[in-house]
Amino acid sequence: MKNEMTLTFSAISANEAFARNAVAAFCVDLDPTIDQINDIKTAVSEAVTNSVVHAYAADAQDKIVTIKTTIDENTVHIVVSDYGIGIEDIEHAMQPFFTTKPDQERSGMGFTVMESFMDTLSVGRNEPNGTVVTMTKTIRGADWKEKKR
Repeated sequence: MKNEMTLTFSAISANEAFARNAVAAFCVDLDPTIDQINDIKTAVSEAVTNSVVHAYAADAQDKIVTIKTTIDENTVHIVVSDYGIGIEDIEHAMQPFFTTKPDQERSGMGFTVMESFMDTLSVGRNEPNGTVVTMTKTIRGADWKEKKR
């Protein structure tokens, strides 16, 4: 079974909660544990927040974030894209504590958090501009735990 959804919304902080809850609700049919759903919500929250805070200049028009979520068997694939300035040095940006906004008391732990809560994480350029974050998580719900016994 394969299912997918795409969300496109304004890159404003008010939409971060909407995004994480929409993706979490989409995953419910996989029967995730509370911890798994919280992991997904946290990772989506971090990816969207990065786009809202870092991708666009304050006066930019048409600040957009797109999330494409696909469920394939028991794996969730989440792709968060923006169309902003992009990341000049992705490897450096993924280092713990790196932030482009130290004056805003940003911790620089977004990618580290995403990586720790998801099974896979990759960050790349969204051509012609912007950033794309791709994450996956395999869900093993209550029915899977029963089968393993």
